[in-house]
Amino acid sequence: MELTYADLENGVRKIDLKGRLDIEGTNLIDLRFTALAATQCAFLVIDLTHVDFIASLGIATLVRTAKAAKLRKGSLVLFNPQPNVAKVLAATRVDQVVHVCTNLDEACSVVLAGAALN
Repeated sequence: MELTYADLENGVRKIDLKGRLDIEGTNLIDLRFTALAATQCAFLVIDLTHVDFIASLGIATLVRTAKAAKLRKGSLVLFNPQPNVAKVLAATRVDQVVHVCTNLDEACSVVLAGAALN
């Protein structure tokens, strides 16, 4: 599992994940992911374009981070999951707790609008 990030001009932090969000992959990125998400930037978009598998531990990490962002008056949005990952997010109803968008522009709009509602 690989993790990179960029702070966008609109105040959103974009975190890119690549690989498998299974037990091993999640353990590899968990500390860094949590640290990046817990900083001053509470507006997070998580790019799932290159995540080809997600397990319960990966789902738990995403949901926990979304809840933490909300507590800081921010929000978290997932975007562009692969079809099999989107299917898991829908089956576990994560998509009813965390917004899932299809592209970066939509994700940025939703994350900033969601923060305004908090």
